[in-house]
Amino acid sequence: MKGSLQFIGNATTLIRYNGLTLLTDPNFLHRGQRAYLGYGLSSRRLIDPALEIEDLPPLDGVVLSHLPGDHWDRVARRKLDKGTVIVTTTAAARRLRLQGFRRSVGLEEWHTHELRGPHGTVTITALPAKHAPGPAEALLPPVIGTMLEFRNLDERLELTVHISGDTLLDRRLDAIPRRFPDIDLAIVHLGGTRLLGLLLVTMDGEQGASWCDLINPHAVVPVHYDDYAAFSSPLEDFRHHIQQNGLADRVVYMRRGEIRELAPHHLVR
Repeated sequence: MKGSLQFIGNATTLIRYNGLTLLTDPNFLHRGQRAYLGYGLSSRRLIDPALEIEDLPPLDGVVLSHLPGDHWDRVARRKLDKGTVIVTTTAAARRLRLQGFRRSVGLEEWHTHELRGPHGTVTITALPAKHAPGPAEALLPPVIGTMLEFRNLDERLELTVHISGDTLLDRRLDAIPRRFPDIDLAIVHLGGTRLLGLLLVTMDGEQGASWCDLINPHAVVPVHYDDYAAFSSPLEDFRHHIQQNGLADRVVYMRRGEIRELAPHHLVR
């Protein structure tokens, strides 16, 4: 198998391709434990992750959209190797370096970082994201989406994977498909997360379907929709709206722990 995608839970996935292994948004809290979101807010986890952090293979890097406790939890902080490369926002990288993760890399929008593996490279590009409406955005930590471009040893692009990060649908995202018009796989963060039961800070099902229409990937894997009590939009909302938008044939629904093959230019269904 040239590569694979494994869904662990919440926004945590394991992406392997060309000998490189990347972990996204590590969250290994158990059911009943609380993730701390800042400003004294927290949310209770409802579903266990499919793997324990001790079950992970050796990692070439972590791709981290931002730092709240449902994306970077106390388990990751304690148990991940401090020498792991973590590609994230500039604000998160500063905090992680203070926690001892000295190889943390902070990226501004559209900036890149390359990792090299035995059979090729991956270029990680930070993409725009908007984590709250209007002025409330300034109160939340900065967040990025990411584009992963996997190339072989001949520098030929083989696979493009876009991870939305925690974002709302916003005009600044329009630049993504202009810069990356041919995206093989998109991993979309959903859930309609509401802080204090009111403030929407991640896409609900309707926005998620519109995001897929905008980004126009060949395949879509939804994540981040039912692990925490703060989520208000179940996966069925997304399923309904994606069917209305005529994109249902592009969506791959993965169970926790499930592994799908990644091959050049597509996700094997």
